[in-house]
Amino acid sequence: MHFIEALKLRSKLFFLFLLITLGLVSVGIMGTTYVNAMKKNIDFLYFGSLVPVTELNEILQKYHNGLADTVYKASRNELSTSETISNLEDALIDIDKKWKSYMSHFKRDDEMEYVEYTNMEIKSINRYFTRILFAAKNGKDLRKISIATLEKKVSYIHRVLQKLINYEVSVANYERKKFLHTYKSILFQIGVILTIIIFGILAVLLYVFRSIQQDHTKLEVIAKKLKRANKKLESASYTDSLTGLHNRRYFNFIYDRELKRAKRSRNYITFMMIDIDFFKQYNDTYGHVEGDYALKSVAKVLKDTLKRPSDYVFRLGGEEFGVLLSDTTESSSAKIAREICDAVRGRELKHEKSTICEFVTVSIGVVCCIADDALDNEILISRADEMLYKAKESGRDRYIITSNVSSATTKSIEEDELNAS
Repeated sequence: MHFIEALKLRSKLFFLFLLITLGLVSVGIMGTTYVNAMKKNIDFLYFGSLVPVTELNEILQKYHNGLADTVYKASRNELSTSETISNLEDALIDIDKKWKSYMSHFKRDDEMEYVEYTNMEIKSINRYFTRILFAAKNGKDLRKISIATLEKKVSYIHRVLQKLINYEVSVANYERKKFLHTYKSILFQIGVILTIIIFGILAVLLYVFRSIQQDHTKLEVIAKKLKRANKKLESASYTDSLTGLHNRRYFNFIYDRELKRAKRSRNYITFMMIDIDFFKQYNDTYGHVEGDYALKSVAKVLKDTLKRPSDYVFRLGGEEFGVLLSDTTESSSAKIAREICDAVRGRELKHEKSTICEFVTVSIGVVCCIADDALDNEILISRADEMLYKAKESGRDRYIITSNVSSATTKSIEEDELNAS
């Protein structure tokens, strides 16, 4: 078994598959061979003996119930001429058909002599009933038919056919005993051979399986290490290390995907460009450590405000953040932007150098529109940047939103408050 240990995992799996396939093919061929042998015995037993017996019994019934009974009733005027003719014709045709079917089955040499004799007797009695049929067609009186002769002929053909039936039954019994003996012998042979094959296959499979299991355990350990490493790499490549938000690289991927999805479904898409007001002066006054804390505080506001799975928050660089929303109307987008402004101001981070507020604030440029095929991929970013610039020009600590990418409609916080009042 050393050659199995030397194989690689893929080769071991292929070897396992090949082994199972060969085992199944061997079992299949063997089973097919023995089943075919049993089928021949069954066919010979049932179709060689049982069916002929059934046909001979049906012929007997036709002679008694079809021919003799019809002639007997016709002799007593219990049937009309047309009924008599029809019954006799149908019975003779059916007898001829069933006898030909019986003759078509396999016959042994030792029974052919009696079968030929029976054939002659059937033809003879059929001629007798044919003459009666001819007489009925010619309108002759069937009351003159000798019932004694009729019973004699039917009784004779009955004995002839019964002897043939008894012979077929005896052959069937003999073949059944022979078949049962063969069947038991075949079952024993199949059982022994299959047991040997199955145990042999199981032994090799067990060895191969253990070898594969060892390789699989090693692969699982390696896979877990790789998975942990990949998660760290993925997190590092898509996450801003300071704020924990998605970075610019992840933004490029998500932005393109969500824009295409919105175009397909003709849904709203919203992009916000967020900038901390007078952040350079904040850094110069309080230092970079406090500046980092301010960035983290704004990031926490964004995380707390935007909690839907379809809401994406990014740190695009420096003090600039981005928000991408799907299926959010203009009014809902405006409400979210206002909440962000209020929440950042509400954290009450002191900013002595700010000319608009004693606390840290943000300005937001918002674009919200229904995406269609005509929407340019860069227009949302450039338009949001324009709205951010206008928000700063208008006094900062506010948002300005547009819903038309070709013609901006602006709205400030102050205008919202006036409308609300």
